[in-house]
Amino acid sequence: MYFIYATIILSVIFMFYFNRVMMKEPTGTEKMQHIAGLIQKGAMRFLKVEYSYIGVFVLIVGIILYFLFGLPSTISFLIGSFSSAFVGFLGMGRSVRANVRATNAAGRSLNESLKIGLYAGSTVGLALTTIGIVGLLIIIFIFPNNIEALLGYSFGVAAIALFARVGGGIFTKAADVGADLVGKLEAGIPEDDPRNPAVIADNVGDNVGDTAGMGADLFDSLIVNLVAAMAIGTLIKVSDVTVGQLFDTAAFIFPIFVVSAGILAAIVGTFFSKTKSNNPGRALTNAFLVTCIVMIGIVFALNGFFFSNLNVFITVVVGVLAGIALGKATEYYTSYDFKPVKGIVESSKIGAATNIIAGLSVGKRSTFSIVAILMIAVYVSHIFAGIYGVAMAGVGMLALAAIIMAIDVFGPIVDNAGGIAEMSGLPKEVRAVTDELDAAGNTTAAIGKGFAIGSAALAALALLTLFAEEAGLSIVNLLNFKVMIGLFVGSLIPYLFSSYVLLAVGDTALKVAQEVRRQFKTIKGIMEGTAEPDYDKSIDIATKEALKKMIVPGLIVISTPILVGLILGSEALGAALAGTLVSGILLGIKQSNSGGAWDNAKKLVEKGLHGGKGSATHFATVIGDTVGDPKKDTSGPSLNIVIKLTILVATVFVTFF
Repeated sequence: MYFIYATIILSVIFMFYFNRVMMKEPTGTEKMQHIAGLIQKGAMRFLKVEYSYIGVFVLIVGIILYFLFGLPSTISFLIGSFSSAFVGFLGMGRSVRANVRATNAAGRSLNESLKIGLYAGSTVGLALTTIGIVGLLIIIFIFPNNIEALLGYSFGVAAIALFARVGGGIFTKAADVGADLVGKLEAGIPEDDPRNPAVIADNVGDNVGDTAGMGADLFDSLIVNLVAAMAIGTLIKVSDVTVGQLFDTAAFIFPIFVVSAGILAAIVGTFFSKTKSNNPGRALTNAFLVTCIVMIGIVFALNGFFFSNLNVFITVVVGVLAGIALGKATEYYTSYDFKPVKGIVESSKIGAATNIIAGLSVGKRSTFSIVAILMIAVYVSHIFAGIYGVAMAGVGMLALAAIIMAIDVFGPIVDNAGGIAEMSGLPKEVRAVTDELDAAGNTTAAIGKGFAIGSAALAALALLTLFAEEAGLSIVNLLNFKVMIGLFVGSLIPYLFSSYVLLAVGDTALKVAQEVRRQFKTIKGIMEGTAEPDYDKSIDIATKEALKKMIVPGLIVISTPILVGLILGSEALGAALAGTLVSGILLGIKQSNSGGAWDNAKKLVEKGLHGGKGSATHFATVIGDTVGDPKKDTSGPSLNIVIKLTILVATVFVTFF
């Protein structure tokens, strides 16, 4: 345990160090500070209002848990909820303070701006993993040998993550789509133009969705994978020579040691992010690969203290390699350097309809390679250490959460930096630097998406086994009509959830667009640049609508497994959970990759292909990107949480079915 305690202390030290370096950077001109202040105010306002909504939900569920399960589950749920909310608040706070500093640093060099963005991201990544470990240790010490308490903690984290991801995603994409529909397509003004009344809301959305939302998602995946592995190591008593000893204390605590190794490795990896060739993508990749190598080395050294052979260590390595492979597969289908996106661009020469058709095809086709990688990882890890090995493969993926989060937070920071540069009228050289950093962030974001999808699938499989153990299920009879009904109902959840989320984005985007049109018509001098738009109005509309519309999708996910269990029984519920897992993974991959491919098809045209900006081909790709944005950044990624939360809810309430 001293290793874990030392890791926590080191993590806190480097958190403060990275944050101090970032905060020492000047905030630039008065105009830059004004723009950054608007973004910061809007982002924090959204978060405070969102947490007031979520706080009511937490209070109601906490009371229900107290009367049904007693104090341990309730306290654990509250600790999990608070931890997840705190991670989101901390991440947002760092992101909106780093953006203007990255802009200012870009005026000196690419490396300096890269350092500001990555150091801010590393602060968030280290905080995320450290808070997760500390929360688990608190639960273990307060309620020893209490799996229900661990599940309660995980339930709290997952519930907050869902609302943060959905609410933030609706805001993000509604602001983005609303700004683009009127700004780009109707008014013909470029992206990040200060004349657009929704431009600040768009920049706020980058932080709300890609920092707070992604942070909640990764934090949820980390905790769910840890709890699944720890619970399986405790509950499923198997003496297996492939593991080396009984599943006991060693199997219970080893996952936390693996994540601690990932924290130490991330600290080392962050210092390998400089580039001599002005290639920020390579710098970020180097930081990630160094982290992987160092983490594997530390886990190898730790393995000997817990197990008599290397089988569990191998499953951790399988998880890391599978995550990298998933990232590469995602990059292939979504990057403009490869054939799928280039094919979408070619289709766009005819019009928007063929752009949409090609993008849908790419998204559906991408499911094959990603599912193949996942199933190979499951098969190999199961051979070496059974279902515990599958869970540990997921832990291996998420042990890299600190560096993954650092790279993901880097993206919205440099994206905002470019927007601030544009709106502040800085020299084109500054915008060129931020654009290069933004392109690198978009490319390396595929790594995070790959790990998010993979870890969600592996965690869900492990949790499904845990549910079966708790429910006393060994076989599920598919010929039982109740089981078949459960299978269909469970498969329906991701589709129904996605429908409500996409509808919410569309409705909210319409209201944002109407507000932008109103301001163009009623506020004289906006288009001439002599009057400043009312930026707050668009932010308020997006905030109000997003938070109101996140409630129904959240209730669908939480209530459906309970209703299926009460009406049809635990066997049918097991089938429903399997249905949600399979359809959720496939639909999530398809939506995320279609959206990513449409986005990069637009960017490829904007680089000058087929007439570049303003051409008919560009117009078609903008339509495709607008359709794909909510799929890529809202409904698709949210399904990672949906599949885990449905199984968690079923496992927590299994005694009533």
